[in-house]
Amino acid sequence: MLAYGFMQNAFLVSIFIAILCPSIGIFLVLRRYSMIGDTLSHASLAGITIGLMFKQNPVLGAFIFTSLAGALIEFLRGYFKKNTDLILSIVLALCVGTAITIISSGNLHTNADSFLFGSVLTVTGFDVIMVMILSLISVLTLILLYHQLVYIAYDEEAATIAGVKVRLLNYIFSILVASAISVTIRIVGVLVISSMIALPVAAALQLGKGFKATLVFSIIFSIIDIMLGLILSYYLGVAPGGFTALVSVAVLVLVILAKKIIQMVKATAAQEVAAS
Repeated sequence: MLAYGFMQNAFLVSIFIAILCPSIGIFLVLRRYSMIGDTLSHASLAGITIGLMFKQNPVLGAFIFTSLAGALIEFLRGYFKKNTDLILSIVLALCVGTAITIISSGNLHTNADSFLFGSVLTVTGFDVIMVMILSLISVLTLILLYHQLVYIAYDEEAATIAGVKVRLLNYIFSILVASAISVTIRIVGVLVISSMIALPVAAALQLGKGFKATLVFSIIFSIIDIMLGLILSYYLGVAPGGFTALVSVAVLVLVILAKKIIQMVKATAAQEVAAS
């Protein structure tokens, strides 16, 4: 399997994806903004179609358009403070409408289906370089802004009172989310990007650990999800994106079941001690 150049590229990209997505996702989940990831993943489809239409790199097009969509979401929050779902509906309509209009116009110079479902065959050396650059920049930014982002994740109003530049950081974070989504497109596809952002974090949260431990376990679960999805999809001959999403759900279910079993065992042991 690793004798093929495209699989080597796919594995290398997957490692960066597995680290980047939960690093971004944990802040989205804690802020209850998980659906923003889904909205921006559809925004990336519009960026892809624009890039393909102008014969430019579709991943770069996805990054630019998704960044603009993320900034638009943050801008609209000032007008719809209590209606986040409405904001997402507005941006989703804009992005999906743009993508469908371009696809149906017949002006695309290639098929966009591989970006919908993910395909290891489409990962090029240039994509690997772009993924590495965007991932490193994003992770370094997260490290530099770590404390402020954690503060905002738990209490945005308190962070504002404490002097944290919440508005500016939200715009920066929108670009980070766009980066995570754009680098993930090649492998998992547009339709299941949100699963890579949210599900490993959901599994890690079941462990009931602190923030840093949850982040570490999120990355571990993410690596397990995407590696198993990539390897098994190769041998099964199916799209890696959809199968990776199924693996992510399966891992989450297993973690929940393991947690329940451990709780039952502890409860039984406590009852036995009390009875004796």
